[in-house]
Parts: sequence; C-alpha cells; structure tokens
Amino acid sequence: MPEINQRSVTPLPLVIATILRPDGTTGVHTHVREFCWYLDQKTLTPDLVTPFSWGRPLSTPVFGLRPLLQHVAPPASVAWYRYWHTAFLANALRRRLAGLGPAVIYAQGPEAAKASILARQGPHQRVVMAVHFLRSQANGWVSKKLIRAGGHVARAIERSEREVVAYLDGMVYVSRATREQFVEAVPQAAKVPSEVIHNFVRPLQTRDHGKPLADLVTVGALEWEKNQDFILRVLGLAKRAGREYTLDIYGTGRIRQHLERRADDLGLAGQVRFRGFDPNVRAALPAYRAYVHASPVETGPIALIEALAAGLPVVAAARGGTVELFSDGMEGRYWPLDDPQAASRTLMDLLEDETVRQAAGRAASARFRTFFDARLVGPRLEAFLYRQASCGRSIAPINTPGPYA
Repeated sequence: MPEINQRSVTPLPLVIATILRPDGTTGVHTHVREFCWYLDQKTLTPDLVTPFSWGRPLSTPVFGLRPLLQHVAPPASVAWYRYWHTAFLANALRRRLAGLGPAVIYAQGPEAAKASILARQGPHQRVVMAVHFLRSQANGWVSKKLIRAGGHVARAIERSEREVVAYLDGMVYVSRATREQFVEAVPQAAKVPSEVIHNFVRPLQTRDHGKPLADLVTVGALEWEKNQDFILRVLGLAKRAGREYTLDIYGTGRIRQHLERRADDLGLAGQVRFRGFDPNVRAALPAYRAYVHASPVETGPIALIEALAAGLPVVAAARGGTVELFSDGMEGRYWPLDDPQAASRTLMDLLEDETVRQAAGRAASARFRTFFDARLVGPRLEAFLYRQASCGRSIAPINTPGPYA
C-alpha cells in the first residue's frame, strides 16, 4: 500500500476558495474534501473559504431570495446566485488574504477564481483555477433547465469565463475532455500553465457485507441531467426479457416523484428502492454487484471512481471524461444512451456471467489503485499548485465588482 510523503512541498499557505457551502454532495465538494483529507495526512491544514465565511447575518436575506426567483424567473435566480456568491466570497477572501503574504489560492471554478483575483493583495498571491465542467458552466445550468442556451445569462457566464482566464496563474483540469472542450471554447486558456489531474478519493476500507443489498446501485442528484430515467427503462426491458434486477438509487432532487411514478409505470416498484441521501453510501457500495451511471455529460465523475474503489464493475456511457476512468470490456461496459434495448443487453451480458463480472470487479480495484488513489494523485495536485508560486503569470487584478457588472 502506498504511503503519503509527510514532507511538505512548500510552507506557503494554501487557501481553497469555493462559492459552495462548506459541506455538500456535489463532485466539487468531494474533490475538495478528498484533497483536504490527503493534506491532513501530512498534517497540513488548508484554509477553506466560502461565501458563508463572511457576512453571515446578511446571507439569509440575500441568498434566501433565490428560491423565490427560481420559481418565478429561473434565469434571474442563476444570475443572482452567481453574482452574490461571488461578491460574498470576494469579501471573505479579502479579509483572509490581507497581510497573509505569499500564498496559493486554489479556486473551484470561474466564480471562485474571479473572487480570488478581486481579493488577492498582489501577484505574490497566486490563483489556480480548477475546471470541473465541459466547455462552459452555462451548459450545466442549461441541462438543469434553468437558463436557455444562447440566452442572456448563458452569454454572460461564457463572457465571465473568458475574462477570468486572462488573470490566472494556473489551471487544473479534472479530465482531458475538460481541457479539450474548455480550450476550444476559450482559446486563450491554452496559454495558461495547466495540468490534467483526475479526480481521486481515499481508499475504501472494505468489509464483508454478506448477501448483496441489491444487484445494482447508482448515486447522484435526482435531476434531469443525471438521466436516471434511462436506467429505469433499461431495467424495464431486462424484465421483459426475464431478468428482474434490483436497483438502489441514492440521492435527492427535484425529479424524485417523477422517477417513482416511472418505476411504477414500468412495473419496477418491487425492484427499485429510492434510498435518499446517505452520507455513508460509499461504505455500502461493496454490497452491490455493479454500478450503473446514465448521465450523458460528465467531466470525470467521482461516483464512478468511488465505485472502482469499491471493486464494482461500472456501466456508463462513453462520453466526456468517463472514457478516461475505465475501459470497455475491462473494468466494466459502455452502454448506448440512445438505445435502451442495446443497453439492456449490455447489462445482462455483464450480470449473467459471474466469472466475467468478478474479473471486471478485480480490474476495477486495480484501476483505482493505479490511477485514482488519493495517496498517489494528491501529491501531483499539491506539487502543481505550488509550482505556480514560483512560475506564475500574475497580472494586475481585474477591477469589475462581479460577473454581471
């Protein structure tokens, strides 16, 4: 088993900036949490700064307006969310960075990067941005059906991303797909020092769960872009072919009732369980036979990496950064999202041959240990961040107050 090198790369302070709440279930939350875990093993303590690190009495009236806006004017709610979270984060960072001296700020996305650039005290405080999305963050809001592709808010997001890139000292892409698509959308990003460093998680302390909890498991927000409806359709087709596979769905979100009705309509009520949010779901993964994933757009889904760590064969679409995580016929199978019938055959081929399924599980474990173990990948991320402290390209701070100024 690899051991973490206890020697620090540099004594410079490391500040992690994000517009998200300190705790949460998104891939960005997990990315930050696993990196902090790795640093903690070295007795290094990064400083996590969020919008909620400043102006807490004001956060309730300011952020509390968003749910109302989302109900009556979804695009306005997105603009409101981005503007005020960026502004609050910039104020929190100003307070933290004042008098700190040289430091590295690891910003989770363009809004956090903009807040970091606005707040830093000079070029001695370097800003490195993580890219957790494909092409533009606008696409994520479009897939959530909150803004319109090519609309005013989408264009503003894309414009903000182009603006921020010019002031960065470095960029971390969580997959080759994220780098290729972002550079295609923002060509000037090719000039910024960067590295592809895949997402990673700590090793899973496995234990014998006895009888499997179910055949299949999937974890993720119950939202349209995660496409759990497709998994239900596949199970419905498998049932018609005489295979009644059980499935546990972990997560919460806006479309739970839709999915429950869909399962009933397909005659899957006795096969599918909606388990809700479970903070310990990762520990339960070894109690399943395979992991299934149907999101059509992914950068480098941590849910799949956690499945690999649990020794589960994975079934997912060959899109985005997913193809960088596992190989078809080795650690799992690629299934076509435009052909549920073919996807059901793919799933049955894996589950009905126990020898093949177990071999894929062993390959999944080996893949995780080689490429996605936090003890191996964490040092690469740490080293890249601190390299930018000596070879960055800082420019004078931008002077606009927010992403929609």
